[in-house]
Amino acid sequence: MPRMLRHGSSLGAGLPPDEAVTVDAPDGPMADALAAVHAGDRGPAAALLAGTRERAEWERRSTYVTQLAAAALHSPGWLDDWLAESPEDPDAVLVKAELCVHQAWEIRSAARARDVAPEQFQAFFALLGDAVPVASAAARLNPTDPVPWQIALTHARGSQAPREVFDAYWAEAVARSPHHYGCHAAALQYLSEKWYGSHGEMFAFAERAAESALPGSKLHALPLLAAVEYVVVSDDPRQSPVERARIDAAVERGLELSTWYEPGDPDAADFRNHLVLMLILHERWAEALDVFRAIGVRARTYPWAYLGEPRTEFVELRSGVRMQLASRTPLFSRAGRAGGPGPGPGSAGSAGSVAASGDARALSSPRSLAIAAAPPHEVAEAALMCGVSLRIAPAPPGMSYVELVPDPSPGRRAALARDDRLTAAADSFTTGEKWAALVLRRTGPRYGLTLLQKGRETAAHQWDPAAPVTDHAVAATTAQALAAAFSVRDARPLVTLLRGADSPARRQADLVAALGLPPLPAGFGEHDEVLRTVPGAQLLARRGVLRGIRDSLSTDLGTPAIPVPRPRRWWRLRVAALAVLVPASAYAWTTPDCYRATIPTLATLFLASQLRTAWRGRG
Repeated sequence: MPRMLRHGSSLGAGLPPDEAVTVDAPDGPMADALAAVHAGDRGPAAALLAGTRERAEWERRSTYVTQLAAAALHSPGWLDDWLAESPEDPDAVLVKAELCVHQAWEIRSAARARDVAPEQFQAFFALLGDAVPVASAAARLNPTDPVPWQIALTHARGSQAPREVFDAYWAEAVARSPHHYGCHAAALQYLSEKWYGSHGEMFAFAERAAESALPGSKLHALPLLAAVEYVVVSDDPRQSPVERARIDAAVERGLELSTWYEPGDPDAADFRNHLVLMLILHERWAEALDVFRAIGVRARTYPWAYLGEPRTEFVELRSGVRMQLASRTPLFSRAGRAGGPGPGPGSAGSAGSVAASGDARALSSPRSLAIAAAPPHEVAEAALMCGVSLRIAPAPPGMSYVELVPDPSPGRRAALARDDRLTAAADSFTTGEKWAALVLRRTGPRYGLTLLQKGRETAAHQWDPAAPVTDHAVAATTAQALAAAFSVRDARPLVTLLRGADSPARRQADLVAALGLPPLPAGFGEHDEVLRTVPGAQLLARRGVLRGIRDSLSTDLGTPAIPVPRPRRWWRLRVAALAVLVPASAYAWTTPDCYRATIPTLATLFLASQLRTAWRGRG
């Protein structure tokens, strides 16, 4: 623990904050195209796909088609209009083919076959059947395109196609693009033991592809994907063991491949996420941290979905790697030397911190504001030991705005807390309280909220123009939690506000209004420390644990003090006690035993000090 306290913060240098991490975030052009698609304009998306077809950029085309199909999963109107207007457009038909397969897998889910209900299987196979003519049309309309055959390989896996059908699809795919990564990754899944192959066949396929690939090709990552399937996904690897040397070779090949890509490169994010998981499983903490820096903010659904919720697993394991590395660093040495010699020039780690921070800046730094359902003095009393400096301002009716105040030398507790420190502070100051706090965030085009009650997160949501529309059941659960926290009778309007992805700033502000909370201060999301100019705003300086305990027993809550209203009964009792103690103390000092005067004198001084402080800090 002392090593973690000393080195944990410095080892996190260069890593983007937790709030900036996204899962499957599109690159710049596609992010703009997806935002336009959700607004009903398919033009930018159509132009991007047409460009990939004309320039034969098959890898990028595969990625774009997958992202557009995901966008059409819950709002397919724009795609239907596109197909109605241009039914023979090879780009529109290709997106439709991917959407059909995507819909089928959405029904089936990623669970093992034994955990899928019969009615799910029935709907799954029916939707896969509907995809066949669409995929065939996509292949016919653009004969040189390998992406329809990638879709066909995924279809073969789901439809339980025999090996000869798979072999025929594979031959068509490699005839069009022998080194297409997407087609190889789809074939690898079919050949895995959990589907229709074996561990040995899967590794042999991956290693052959890697050995014949050009330097820097992502095909060198196929053995790494096979290693994750074997180590993480398979039920019992001991039943058909693979030599440890092949696993180690896959990891080394992945590390070498990572040096061919710039830190933060979206094309490398897929295999780097697999690589860092394998490094963690091999307890190679320093190399894992370097790869986390190279990944930056670009988490991927897989392999983290094998462990749980992808973003949560990514963030928690990244923090765990830091703590593991810190615990192995000698107490009085520099944390940067913990992992031995640093990576060489051009390696993933050498420029990782720069690129990671650049990635975070490109997405804009997160800005947060909390609305607490309690007056400022109550929030200040509850926040005395949260470990950060806060600015607290009154907000009608009887509530408070709270924001984080930048601290040039944050305390150890702040360094070890989650990177979203305002959420961590709200987690602390709502513990044991009856009132809730709503933390609102704005990070570039993404807007979010987290509801905290009694020291735990009870609801969270993010409006992201580039993400699919939130599922109705998920939005309804979040809306009910928000309505219960702020005594809103009807949660249905909240569901509508949560499910839309357009105009996230307006939706966030409308949700705050629908909950009956005070409006967001002017400039929130555009400037830091927006409460600085709010009337009545006060600074609650960071305290250590001992000082926090001491101050929690007094009325001095800040510099300047947070006004604390005192009832008349409080004033009357202390004035009456002072009226008795003053003459009693004076009389006691006239007696020969001066020790008898000590207690009433100290009590008099304490009451006088308490009244003086309360008078000066009265609201």
